[in-house]
Amino acid sequence: MSDNAQNAEHVREPVTATGYAVASVDGLGEGWGIRKVRRALEVAEFGVNVIVMPPKYDAGPHLHETQEELYFVHEGEIEVLFHESEARRLGPGGMARVDAATVRRMRNVSDADAVILIVGAKGGYIGRDGALPDGEFAPAGPITE
Repeated sequence: MSDNAQNAEHVREPVTATGYAVASVDGLGEGWGIRKVRRALEVAEFGVNVIVMPPKYDAGPHLHETQEELYFVHEGEIEVLFHESEARRLGPGGMARVDAATVRRMRNVSDADAVILIVGAKGGYIGRDGALPDGEFAPAGPITE
């Protein structure tokens, strides 16, 4: 194992460095409400927040002018109501994509907190643009260090 890996600790509070930033949901705030991920991690290309919703909480309806959103349920069970009439339940690992102008309402239907990652953007997919650094290859498999 590398020296860096041996000395690595779980990140809580935001840490920014050249070319990256890391944090945990708990390091971005306490209690219920919105955690400003974009600001804390200096995200420039899309909107991203985490919302921690109390049990049996209704966040109310909203829509956007231009920004499409993606919701990812990390913890809990939510119901997303589309157009105030079409309900869909999502548990841990559940996702929903919503067009900007679609009215949506999120409700925590469980007896525990719900933690939802929300990503929003405008402008469309730019295509696959991943590349390996010069002289590198990408092996897949177990960590052997």
